[in-house]
Amino acid sequence: MINKFREAIYQIKNALLLLVYLTILTGLIYPGMITAIGQLFFPWQSNGSLIKQDGQVVGSLLIGQSFTDPKYFYSRPSATTPYPYNGESSSGSNLGPSNPSLLAIVKERSLNLQKINPSNTLIPVDLVTTSASGLDPDISPLAAFYQLSRIAKLRKLSETTIKDLIQQSIQKRTLGIFGEPRINVLQLNIALDHLTLRSINVKTKT
Repeated sequence: MINKFREAIYQIKNALLLLVYLTILTGLIYPGMITAIGQLFFPWQSNGSLIKQDGQVVGSLLIGQSFTDPKYFYSRPSATTPYPYNGESSSGSNLGPSNPSLLAIVKERSLNLQKINPSNTLIPVDLVTTSASGLDPDISPLAAFYQLSRIAKLRKLSETTIKDLIQQSIQKRTLGIFGEPRINVLQLNIALDHLTLRSINVKTKT
C-alpha cells in the first residue's frame, strides 16, 4: 500500500513538473521568440499589415471592408455577423450551391448590381458570393472591370484612366503559381481617391 502511494505521488509530481515545463515553453518562451522574430524581421506584417492614409490607419491589407458609396469599387460580399467583415466572426454562409436560400441571395445581389451598373449584364461571381472566411480583401480583375463604367461616370473621369488604374493594381499569382490574379479593394479605392484629387487639381489650375 505504501509503495502504491509513493508511486502515485511520483506520477503526480512528474505530471505537475511536465505541466509547468510545457506551460513555460509553449506559453512563454515560444510565443515570445516568435513575437520577437516577427517584430525584428517582419514588423509591418506582425502588426496587422495596416494601411495608412494621411497618417491615419484606414484598414488592413488582410481584412476587407464594406464600401457602399457607388463612387467606390465594391468589395466581395461578407457573411460575417453582426456586420460585414467582422474579424471576430470569420465564417462563410455554409449554404450549398443548390440551396434555395443561396440562390435567392445571389439573385437579389445580382439585381442590385444591375440597377447601378445598367450597361453590364454578366456579373462576376465574386461580386455576388461570399468567401469562406467572410474577410476577403480582394476581388478579381474581372470584378473591378465590371464596375469601371460606373466609377468613371460618377467620378467624371475617362474609362481609359480608370482602366489603367485597375491594370496597375492587379497583383499576380504568388510566386507565379499560387492563387489567382487579384486586386486589393482598399488599396484600389485609396488610389482612386488620389487619382480623382489630382484630376480636380489639374482642372482647377487650367
